[in-house]
Amino acid sequence: MPGENLTREEARTRAELLSVQGYEVELDLRSAVGDAGEGPRTFRSVTTLRFTCAEPGAASFADLVAPSVASVTLNGRELDPAAVFDGTRIALDGLQAENTLVVDARCAYSRTGEGMHRFVDPEDGEVYLYTQYEPADARRVFANFEQPDLKAPYRFRVQAPEDWTVWSNGAGGLTDGVWSFAETKPISTYITCVVAGPYHYVTDSYRRTFEDGTELEIPLGAMCRKGLAPHFDADDVFLVTKQGLDFFHDHFDYPYPFGKYDQAFVPEYNLGAMENPGLVTFREEYIYRGKVTQASYERRANVILHEMAHMWFGDLVTMRWWDDLWLKESFADFMGTFSMVGATRFTDGWITFANNRKTWAYRADQLPSTHPVTADIGDLQDAKLNFDGITYAKGASVLKQLVAYVGQDAFLEGARRYFKRHAYGNTTLGDLLSALAETSGRDMTGWAKSWLQTAGVNSLTPQVELGEDGRVAQLTVVQEAAASHPELRPHRVAIGLYRREEGGLVRYARAEADVSGPRTVVTGLSGQEAPELVLVNDEDLTYCKIRFDENSLATLRAHLGELTDPLARALCWSALWSLTRDGLLPAREFVALVLRFAGRESDIGVLQMLHAWARTALVAYAAPGWREEGGRLLAEGALRELRAAETGSQHQLTWARFFAATATTEADLQLLEGLLAGSEAVEGLEVDQELRWALLQPLVVHGRAAEPEIAAELARDHTASGKRHQVRCLAARPSAAVKAQAWAQVVESDELSNALVEATIAGFVQSAQRELIAPYAEKYFAAIARVWQERSIQIGMDVVRGLFPSLQDSPDTLAAADAWLEAHPDVSQAARRLVLEARDDLARALRAQECDAKAA
Repeated sequence: MPGENLTREEARTRAELLSVQGYEVELDLRSAVGDAGEGPRTFRSVTTLRFTCAEPGAASFADLVAPSVASVTLNGRELDPAAVFDGTRIALDGLQAENTLVVDARCAYSRTGEGMHRFVDPEDGEVYLYTQYEPADARRVFANFEQPDLKAPYRFRVQAPEDWTVWSNGAGGLTDGVWSFAETKPISTYITCVVAGPYHYVTDSYRRTFEDGTELEIPLGAMCRKGLAPHFDADDVFLVTKQGLDFFHDHFDYPYPFGKYDQAFVPEYNLGAMENPGLVTFREEYIYRGKVTQASYERRANVILHEMAHMWFGDLVTMRWWDDLWLKESFADFMGTFSMVGATRFTDGWITFANNRKTWAYRADQLPSTHPVTADIGDLQDAKLNFDGITYAKGASVLKQLVAYVGQDAFLEGARRYFKRHAYGNTTLGDLLSALAETSGRDMTGWAKSWLQTAGVNSLTPQVELGEDGRVAQLTVVQEAAASHPELRPHRVAIGLYRREEGGLVRYARAEADVSGPRTVVTGLSGQEAPELVLVNDEDLTYCKIRFDENSLATLRAHLGELTDPLARALCWSALWSLTRDGLLPAREFVALVLRFAGRESDIGVLQMLHAWARTALVAYAAPGWREEGGRLLAEGALRELRAAETGSQHQLTWARFFAATATTEADLQLLEGLLAGSEAVEGLEVDQELRWALLQPLVVHGRAAEPEIAAELARDHTASGKRHQVRCLAARPSAAVKAQAWAQVVESDELSNALVEATIAGFVQSAQRELIAPYAEKYFAAIARVWQERSIQIGMDVVRGLFPSLQDSPDTLAAADAWLEAHPDVSQAARRLVLEARDDLARALRAQECDAKAA
């Protein structure tokens, strides 16, 4: 729509002109149930907005995305809605020093997870609502000034069906049929929130007595759909919540500022979670319906603590504009792991961070769309795409390096000063750096330039020279950078020397060093015995691609599984995966390493990542002629490890899922059929409902199960989760007619919700069906410009990313992508970025396939 894509300059101009005193928002959500009648289902939204203007007589605008507006009143003056409202903005002229704007609108319920999302539970027909706004969808629910630096207090009043409960950021209650909520502290539009419906709700409380005798009590709540209540382990959610609140109170010296602390697990959520103060929202997949591994509980704990860190980094102190999105996301990503390791049972969280989160960052930082941690965000569409691996995981990695650089005490003291100095305000990079410079005594300018204001990832490679006595004469770290981003950075690193001893491959020497420039000699390791393995970023202190000298690489090929330290092992696996992605290690060799050593992996999160990498190596990076053999080897290895795993263990469950994902032969598929039917069994393996769906999908993909079997499974699992599985399986059937229908449902229609669009795309794209979906490569490039223009940005992102024809891995597809980019210079830069990224991934895959073919 015209004006929907707010620019940074427009926001800056408006912020210089206006200040907001407060909002009163009244919503009538009774229309969420019952017959909607003709047209889109809508609800009434009445906003009273009080604000000042620095230049009386000036003009500005308010934001609102709504089907219709009944009335607009500015300072008692009735404005003609048809004249001032264009579908996304309300024009305001003749502003006074003090202003009151009242907007009465009909806003639309969402099916895309943007704005006021409405979900109907297929299990019992109950309706559930929740809001999701980041970065700029509050304007789909009430009229506002939709930018993070126009903070204000909010009062919400909500009418809802009689049997519902309503929650918002502040504490609330029901009086005379209306839910009224306490006024919030000054916060940004995108973190206001309303959740409404017949949710299952559990309560608890947190109490804390501070050193000065002050007492703090925080009411806690947690909620989910009624259908998930039997699976809801709220006690564990509350345990992690209390541990996190203790940790942040200990380290931040600023009491939690937003009153209550509710956590809502909601259906069809686009994100992992959202840090709305007092009412955090999560995707309901964090409630586990079947047996999952410890990695899943760790992931949930990390997300709970990530969102809690936002209460300070993001909600209390907020970036001025989306350029400094990292001021909240990088900190929350770092603090999520930092607090989890320091306060919960998940003490190995830095292993997951090294193996999972940083891998996300390394990929993003090597794309043509890479950007500095402090990004250049010109408008809201740019902002939407910058919720990426750089803003989150690279920024968090850089903060981990910063802690090594200035020391943990100085880092935390800087954070404490930052909170107290800027509470309820907005900041930029300079505000944080000044606080850190004060507490560390270091000039942060050079560090910030190298780490926050330049893009790209460096590689660090050890070079070992041995003396005549066979000991280390000199160990040098060589630093390199890509030609496109040639910045060499200062790294505080630990270098570990490893050798085989009784019991495994162990570290016998370690030195910390400041690496800068192209070559750095590490004097602290001279004279040590010759190593079998040199690990240049031991303990994962910095952000870099780890490389190996030839001797170290040979050691890993033969003895990787003997590394006794789990973090060192995870770092080596990550480095080997980086070599594979860069076309320096053949994909078949990486698969062989997984088959040889993954069975010894103790960390379940690392094992799950190895399975994902092995699948990607086979599907994307292996030479096409080897894929069939490689798939057979992976399935054989998975079945072997499944049968060898401890009965009933999380490792057994993980290998069972991997076997299902790799099964292709007649014998493999017969075993899956037997496990589903109960005629086959693996001792200790519980085939629960979630695992049943995982076993069924490969049977569908390979034509061994069809619509009757899918319908029968849905009858066993007639839930929202079951519906998503059903939709994915239906789209995965090996039929041209099925693919045509799935394509039409996603590309030509907007009837499906965001969750079902995602499920349909996941079912449509099957690596075993490359030839079947080949005709859609041309259709993709013909359709995506229109899809981006007509659909919401979330659905546009799902379609452009999810349906890119990466399985048609040939130079022809690269050429088609290049032709589309050349022919569409005027398409949104956000859409062009998505195509450019997918094109780059495909080019990388083709280079890796060349490397693998040479290894044949």
